[in-house]
Amino acid sequence: MKPILRYLKDLFASKRILSDEKLEGLVGADRELQALITHKKVPGLAISVRHKGKPFFQKGYGYANMEERIPVDPEQTIFRIASVSKPIAATALAIMVAEKRIDLDASFYDYVPYYPKKKFDFTLRQLASHTAGIRGYRGKEYALNIPYSIKDSIAVFKEDELLFPPDTGYHYNSFDWVLISLAMQEVSGIPFESYVADKVLEPLKMKATSTEQAADIETEMATFYSKGNLGFRKAVPVHNFYKLAGGGYVSTASDIALLGQAYLDKRIAVPEEIIKEFLSARTINDASTYYGLGWQVSNDASGRSYYGHIGNGVGGYSNFFVYPNEEMVISILINCTDPKVQDNLDVVVDKLIKAGVKENT
Repeated sequence: MKPILRYLKDLFASKRILSDEKLEGLVGADRELQALITHKKVPGLAISVRHKGKPFFQKGYGYANMEERIPVDPEQTIFRIASVSKPIAATALAIMVAEKRIDLDASFYDYVPYYPKKKFDFTLRQLASHTAGIRGYRGKEYALNIPYSIKDSIAVFKEDELLFPPDTGYHYNSFDWVLISLAMQEVSGIPFESYVADKVLEPLKMKATSTEQAADIETEMATFYSKGNLGFRKAVPVHNFYKLAGGGYVSTASDIALLGQAYLDKRIAVPEEIIKEFLSARTINDASTYYGLGWQVSNDASGRSYYGHIGNGVGGYSNFFVYPNEEMVISILINCTDPKVQDNLDVVVDKLIKAGVKENT
């Protein structure tokens, strides 16, 4: 028996027998992922999939460190998760709303009065949905290597005017979430990262999720790479702490899957009506933005509804999808700046979803 077949048989044989169709889907997904390593598309990748509340498929591919040939472990290897940080921050924001400590429709200036006034007022809801008009990165801001605090970092963009009047356009960016995290910090009176740890990470047992500075970099942190014409090279150094809420967290594939499972199990300490607000796509000029409050909300190519996020940052690329109807969570982390493999990952996700559906038939 081939190694992957043996792995899958061992993984699932404890209480049930796998159908050939389900095995075909899992083996197909495994082959797609292994091909990314074989063809040098990515240096390393971790995947963690849950179905109906239980582990469904989990594996590491390639290397966390290519130079030392340290293999990826989906439960131990820590990656930069880039914009998958937004659902983590959005979960904390939803909890703060449920605590009635913050109002999504109040003016941002109610919480951060020292932010320079703009021509138009804007709210936390508009920031969270990227409809406030805050600009995105310019030039080398994408890869800043300055140890800004959240409060100090607003100097990068605070003097710039809004791109459009709030609620008249959609402009995806991470500075929106810098401002949200600053407001949350001002309201709570404690560091943003402490509030998130207390309200989200610890209750959900996401023990490997943290700021990059707090992670165990010697034993578990992946090496971060960029890809060029001559292959992989170590990514430029960056300091992502200031944009923690929008793209600064590090984590493991298995930890991120726990976040999605908590949503499926309705274990987030927030009333359902508030959760629905966060997981409902906004509309601008009668057109969907396919974005809620910190969450991408859409349908895949097969028409299946999902919420989650794709992330791309220096040295990290991530996919995080929750399929509520199929009761599946998929977390994929890569230790490379945008490796141009999203089409491949979409194929993998489709095969895994179909394999999960086969389990129910």
